Formats: sequence, structure tokens, C-alpha cells
Amino acid sequence: MSHAIQLPRMMEVGKNARAKLPQILAALGCHKPLIITDKIMVSLGYIQQIQTLLLEANIQADYFDQTIPEPTSASITAGVTHIRTHQYDAIIAVGGGSPIDSAKAMSILAKFGGEIRDYKFPRQVNEAGLPIIAIPTTAGTGSECTRFTIITDDVSSEKMLCAGIGFLPVAAIVDYELTMSLPARTTADTGIDALTHAIEAYVSAKANAYSDAQALAAMSLIGPNLQTVYHEPDNEQAREQMMLGSTLAGIAFSNASVALVHGMSRPIGAFFHVPHGLSNAMLLPSVTAYSIPAAPTRYATCAKAIGVAHADDSDEIANEKLIQALIKINQDLNVPTLAEFGVDKAEFDQVLHTMAEQALASGSPNNNPRVPSIAEMKQLYQALWNS
Repeated sequence: MSHAIQLPRMMEVGKNARAKLPQILAALGCHKPLIITDKIMVSLGYIQQIQTLLLEANIQADYFDQTIPEPTSASITAGVTHIRTHQYDAIIAVGGGSPIDSAKAMSILAKFGGEIRDYKFPRQVNEAGLPIIAIPTTAGTGSECTRFTIITDDVSSEKMLCAGIGFLPVAAIVDYELTMSLPARTTADTGIDALTHAIEAYVSAKANAYSDAQALAAMSLIGPNLQTVYHEPDNEQAREQMMLGSTLAGIAFSNASVALVHGMSRPIGAFFHVPHGLSNAMLLPSVTAYSIPAAPTRYATCAKAIGVAHADDSDEIANEKLIQALIKINQDLNVPTLAEFGVDKAEFDQVLHTMAEQALASGSPNNNPRVPSIAEMKQLYQALWNS
């Protein structure tokens, strides 16, 4: 049985990889790029650096910095209008997952029109929008090399999964130096997001030999370094390992899909504005414990790849160590509970059934080793609250 593997056409990986941006644009035959980013990237000086780099190659690049965390259908509209007005021929997406996801949606809508809800899963968006060069500044989402984008529908509050090779960047620049200034909270949340990508890709019903290799490599890089970068933010070696692990995890889940954690995480973000990596972190221990009985050997292999179990441990012992390690990671990285985050219990209970329905409709839970019913998902959500 064969598997379709999709990757960016070009990738530059390593220290100062961003210096290769002019050559990538030249290879694509693009001369009028738009940088899509957020105000934080502008304030940190990253956008000025990129503009200067491009000017030295006689390329003038404007920037659009109106993207928001957890992008919505409304938040991308201004960007689409801006692109159409100025006739750009490429997009340079700079930032975490939100600017890159925003850029993906803008690329398709600017060229083909419509509303982003027209493109949500199960539709496969294989049309080629404006070419995207993705430059991630977090070691977490892996969005620079995935065929997915996540946009919240302002009307329904549904966090929509949009999928297809039309959303896959044509090039990715993976430069760990851009993560050195990340605050501790973002480092933690995006790092756990990357770990979740790798684990879910490995246990997914759509896993294959190629995605398995990427997922295991990602776990071996993320496991020993996740807590290090949180406590030692200036540790370049750990930052580099996390950045590479995040990209490999992105490649893995882009080619195998995610599962129940992500399916349940999206509605939490949509209704309560919990950052995506943080809601994944909240869910990962309990959803993993729920799922292990359906794939004990796969999860045991995850435990060994992450480095929390010994090679000769039985599946049962390795999986117990995995659960305890995930709980310990959350404690060490100060992951809050929903209550500590400020979610109102009455409001949570009111939308509980809708969240479970939206999670199931996203398709991700069907990739899980153990596929839950709506009732079981509601129990998992309640357990999350109580934890």
C-alpha cells in the first residue's frame, strides 16, 4: 500500500537560515512579496531585518501585521483585501502558528474568493494559492510544513480545520535563532504542542512508515529538551533541537493527521480563547490514558522515544511511565487548569455538548486508536475540568 507524502518544495534548516530568503524568492520567480506577521514580530525587529535583507537583493517587501492569536474568519479579511489591492506575487509568513495559518487562508481566499468556511474539512483544498514561504518563530506548531490551517468561524465559534496541499507552504525556513527571545509561557505551550503532534501522528490510524520515522525522530529531540528550553531559555543547543523536532513533528502529522487531543482542543480554544498549545497540554495526559488500551505497543514506543521509559520496559510499565511523565511535564511547565486559566464552569457546562459535537465533526477523533462517542468526549472534557 502506498502513501501520499507532501512536503514544502524547498527547506532551509539551521542557524541563520533566514539569510537564504532572497535566493528562495528568486528560485520561485517572485519579485513582489508581502510579509504577513503580527505586531510582536515587528516590535522585536525581525521584520525590519527581513526587509533589509531583501533590499540588499533589490527586493522591496511590504508587511501586513494585523494577524491575531487564534485567527478568525473576520481577522483574515483585511489581509485578503490588502493582497488583492496590491497584486503581490508571494507571501512571506513570519511568526508562530497564527500568522502562518492566517497567511495560508489569505493565500487561498485572495486568489479564489469566497469565505474560509467554504474551504473547511472534509473539503480537500488542492488549488494552488499564492506561494507561501513560511518562517516560524516558535518551536511548536510545525505549520511551516503542514497542509492544514485552523481558523475560527466568527458566526458559529467553530474552530475550523481546513486541509489540502493548497495550504502547504512552497518553502520553509527553519531558523532556531528566531526562537531565542520567546517568553517562557510560549516556549512551554508551543513545545507541548509539538510533542502532541509527534505522539498523535505516531498513534494515528493514518500513520505510515514515513510519518512514523519523522514522529519518532521528533520525539527523541523534543523529549530531552522541552523542559530545558523552558528553564534555560538561552540554551542554543536545546533551542536548535526543539526547532528541528517541531518541524519533524509537523511533517509527521501533516502526512498522518492528528487525533483526539487536537479534535477536543480546538473547541476549547474557540469558546474560551485558550492558546492552542496550552489546551493540548491540558488534554494530553488524560486523553493519552484513555487511548492507551487500544494501542499499548504504539504508546509504549512513544514513551521510549521521548526518553521516559527504558528500552526493555514492558508495554504496561512504559505506558505508566508515559502518563506520569506527561503529568510531570505539565506541572514543571506550570500548565494551568481550566479553572486557573479563568474559564467559568457554568459557561463550560453550557457549551459542553457543542464542543464534543464540533470535535467529532473535525474528523480528528476518528484517527485516534480509540474513537470516543459524544458521551465519552463529554466525560473527558469534564475530567479535564476536574483535574
